[in-house]
Amino acid sequence: MTPPHGPTRPDPAAPAGAQRRSALRPPALCPGDQVAVLSVSSPADPAQLAIGLDALRFAGLDPVLYPSAHDQGSVRSYLAGDDRMRTCDLRAALTDPDIAGIIFATGGSGAQRTLEAMDWAGLAGLPPKVLAGYSDVTAVLEAVASKLGWASLLSPMVVSCGGAAGHYSFASMLRALMHPERATYIRYPMATRVAGGTARGVTLGGNLTLLTSSIGTDTSWPARGGILLVEDENEEDYRVDRMLTQLRRSGYLDRVAGIVAGTFVGCGDPAVIEEILTERLGGLGVPMIAWANVGHGGYFQTFPIGVAAELDADAAALRLLDPPLCPAAEPARRPERPVSRGRRPVPGSPGH
Repeated sequence: MTPPHGPTRPDPAAPAGAQRRSALRPPALCPGDQVAVLSVSSPADPAQLAIGLDALRFAGLDPVLYPSAHDQGSVRSYLAGDDRMRTCDLRAALTDPDIAGIIFATGGSGAQRTLEAMDWAGLAGLPPKVLAGYSDVTAVLEAVASKLGWASLLSPMVVSCGGAAGHYSFASMLRALMHPERATYIRYPMATRVAGGTARGVTLGGNLTLLTSSIGTDTSWPARGGILLVEDENEEDYRVDRMLTQLRRSGYLDRVAGIVAGTFVGCGDPAVIEEILTERLGGLGVPMIAWANVGHGGYFQTFPIGVAAELDADAAALRLLDPPLCPAAEPARRPERPVSRGRRPVPGSPGH
C-alpha cells in the first residue's frame, strides 16, 4: 500500500539506471503553519535572524524559536549550545505535532556532533515533515533520508534571506515549501555541460565537505542510482580534489546516475575547479553539468533531496517526476492559526 504522504523509501541497492521512487514527501506548508527555527550547527547572528524571522512571518508562516537558535556559543564559539541542546531541539521539533516543518536558523559547524548524539528511537513511524537548510545541514538532510526515508529541501535558511540575491533565493525556497506543484522544473541558465545526455534517479547530495565527512557513518546516503549534487565554498582547489577522490575511493559514487555540480565560491580559479570536477567526476560516464546556481554565494535555487527526477545535461535542466513536497489539499488541510511571532513556550531541551 502506498503511504499517505508519498511513495515508499527509495532502495539504496537499486540497480544502476533504475528509476528509483521518491522518498516519503512531507506535506507542503500552509499559511499559519508553525515552523521550528533551530540550529544543529553554529550560532545564528541575532540581527540577521530577526530579519529572516520577519520574512517568514510576512510569508504567512509562524516561526517558533528553540533554545539553540538563541545560543551565542555558550560552550564553544562555533557551536550553538552543547550537543544535548541541539539534539533535544531537533528531536522535539520532529515529534511535536503542532510543528509543520523545520527551517534551520543557520549552518556553520556542529551538525556531525549533533548526529553523533542524536537518538533516533521512535522516530521512524512519524509522519514526515519538511526540513529545509544547506551547508552544514547537508548531514542532517542525509540523515533523515537514510534513517527515516524522508524527502527534504536543500535551501536557504533563516539567516540567509538578506541582500539582492537573498530575495531570489528566499522566493525559491518559499515556492518549494508552499507551492511545490510550481517547482517541478528547474533550469540552470549559467551551467556548463560536462557530459551530455539524460539520467533518471532520486536527487541527493549537498555540501561536498559534509558528504565526505559522513562517509563510513550510519547516516551517509550513497549516490548509487541517484542524481548527485555537490557544492562548496572557501576550500582550496587541492582540498576539492581530495574530497572528490575520497568519494570515488570509498565507493560512494558507484553507479551514480547523474551529477549536478553547483557553486564553488571562494575555491580558487573557477577554470581550475572546473578542470578538477571534470577530471574527478566527468570520467564516471554519466550526464553532468557544472556551475548550477545551487549552494553558497548568490542566486540559490532550492534543490530537493530524495525526489525522483530527470537530469537533462544538454538543456542544463532538472525535471522533477514528483513535486518536491506533497501539495496541500484544497480546502486547506489545516485551519490557519494567528501568527504568534514565536513567543509560545519552547518545547526544546530541558535545563536550558
